[in-house]
Amino acid sequence: MLLWIPLLPFLGFFVNNFGARMLPKKVVGTVASFAMLAAFAVSVLAIRALVSQPGDARELTQTIFTWIGSADFQVPLGLRLDPLSAVMILVITGIGFLIHLYSTAYMIEEESYEYARYFAYLNLFAAFMLLLVLGDNFIVMFVGWEGVGLCSYLLIGFYFEREEAGDAAKKAFITNRVGDM
Repeated sequence: MLLWIPLLPFLGFFVNNFGARMLPKKVVGTVASFAMLAAFAVSVLAIRALVSQPGDARELTQTIFTWIGSADFQVPLGLRLDPLSAVMILVITGIGFLIHLYSTAYMIEEESYEYARYFAYLNLFAAFMLLLVLGDNFIVMFVGWEGVGLCSYLLIGFYFEREEAGDAAKKAFITNRVGDM
């Protein structure tokens, strides 16, 4: 069940990114917003399952597959839900849904391709944030962290034709690299 929480926004990214030239704006906005609303609903169901656990064992884990494996060294691609990550997924999916909903009207003046590109980036951003807070090891969390950095760069530099947007995106990218060190 935990896999669906970051996977739904990723599917929204996939549809809007690769169907950008074919889909009308209403469909793009609906797909992106519905992906976040569905992720919120799955999050609520996962948290209900978490709360039903005894107080000292409130943790749900899901191993998707062994991502890196070499002799005794194994790194699973796994997700973990605990009380702290439960709060975070509700914030990311709930507030994220509202941001997506607001953006459908705010970005309506954009060309169809740019509109779809914006929502693809926004869904990808949410997917990486969810991966970051649900990752059950540092490598999975690092992938989420780097994905959030990439999406920050993409969203800040959305209007890349404008010099100040491009400069701000480069500044955010460099700041993230310094922060990573």
